[in-house]
Amino acid sequence: MAKTVAIVIQEDPTKTHRPVEALRIALGLAAGSHNITVILLDEAVRLLSEETEDIVDGEVLEKFLPSLQHLAVSFLVQDSTKYPVDQNRFRVSYVPPDAICSFVGSVDRVLVF
Repeated sequence: MAKTVAIVIQEDPTKTHRPVEALRIALGLAAGSHNITVILLDEAVRLLSEETEDIVDGEVLEKFLPSLQHLAVSFLVQDSTKYPVDQNRFRVSYVPPDAICSFVGSVDRVLVF
């Protein structure tokens, strides 16, 4: 039975490899039968920005992004983010923090990075 899974990424991808690793995990889960939503908080939104040269493991990230796009993985981003995301390339919804909290409470599983 398919589960709804939220993957919350809150770490800064310019300081640690964990945000890119979290997207790799999201990609693996999305390739199966699970309904995946990735929540990007604070600096983690940079994972979907045009400029990835400062991101730890940015070359690995570039390999994952087309597959995340192809699988139409949903992303939730705080509506107050300062980083632009290409909404034509990714399924991104800008939502207030309370909507993110409600969403996290409604899914079957949550992974936090």
